[in-house]
Amino acid sequence: MTLASHSVHPRGAGRAAPERPAVPAPAAAGAPDDKTRPAPEKPRDAFFDNAKYLAIVLVALGHAWEPLYATSRSAAALYIFVYAFHMPAFTVISGYFSRSFDMRRDRLQRLISGVVVPYLLFQTAYALFRYVAGDTPSFSVSLAAPWFLTWFLVALFIWRLTAPLWRIVRWPVPLALAIAAAASVSDLGSDLDLQRVLQFLPFFVLGMCLKAEHFSRLRCWPARLAALPVSAGALAFAYWAVPRMNDAWFYHTDSAQNLGVPWWCGVLMQLAMFGCSLVLTACFLAWVPGRRAWCTALGAGTLYGYLLHGFLAKGSRWWDWYDADWIHTPWGAVVVTLLAGAVVTLLCTPPVQRLFRFAMEPKMRWAFRAEPRLGAAPGRTT
Repeated sequence: MTLASHSVHPRGAGRAAPERPAVPAPAAAGAPDDKTRPAPEKPRDAFFDNAKYLAIVLVALGHAWEPLYATSRSAAALYIFVYAFHMPAFTVISGYFSRSFDMRRDRLQRLISGVVVPYLLFQTAYALFRYVAGDTPSFSVSLAAPWFLTWFLVALFIWRLTAPLWRIVRWPVPLALAIAAAASVSDLGSDLDLQRVLQFLPFFVLGMCLKAEHFSRLRCWPARLAALPVSAGALAFAYWAVPRMNDAWFYHTDSAQNLGVPWWCGVLMQLAMFGCSLVLTACFLAWVPGRRAWCTALGAGTLYGYLLHGFLAKGSRWWDWYDADWIHTPWGAVVVTLLAGAVVTLLCTPPVQRLFRFAMEPKMRWAFRAEPRLGAAPGRTT
């Protein structure tokens, strides 16, 4: 979507705000008579672009509601409700588009240019931003400790590298759940945010196991109608849980022991949160439009909205934008919600994509060796 880099929640221990990037569809299989050329990309699916755009809007709304958490139970309930499924939804979609990922040359190059390079650049940019804003006394960059939103890039890199392994094991989802449960009772430290990477792993593996027809079945009217009372019930439960439940469980950044409960609670909560998040993800996807809409083109730019809105999300806290009394009124919360949605939408637009493509999707042909021609002598490259 790491902070010890983790951001610390004002109410619960170990809180970090995750957020999730756009995941481009993998290239189609290459022609059998030319295995050296990168395969052409498949046409973009409007459903997944719509889903990614709506999910990134929910990410931004969650960050906008965070400062209202302590003063508004309704805002806190909406916050918990959204955090229960927006990152799982992103992760499931990421897994779905990683089903065919292998160590083929063009896919590895894309992994480096589309995941590793943005991580390095934004990890550095966020470190500089924190220093200039006065959040840290000195400028330093720790590549092993993802900060704020960059954890998801680390997770996506690790998950995709393990994708070939998940295709050969007999029970991938139960195995991933077992790993997540073990992580929930282990002290893994802050390096690479492995605690969160492993606890979100089952959603990625589940996405790898899904097929297009599974998503199509969710978009029928019986499923959509069933999603309404389920979502309403989940929202009501979130309102009830605000003063009773440690919301750190929703971020998957801590072990059970760090949250002050017995280890077996971590295992039970991991399974319960997986089931809850999976149901709400299904409810969310059931209402995602399958046709092209005004927001469909923005789905290709969700990585931009995801990483760029972090500067505003953090700056709004450091520069006391939420200190005005009117913001903590019902109509103020509505204004903040509309502004957050509008800003992240703007950050996903094509002009912003063109402006920041050098950082998000660099070509980097200069960084990779040329491919050998078919029939060329060994050791010769062009």
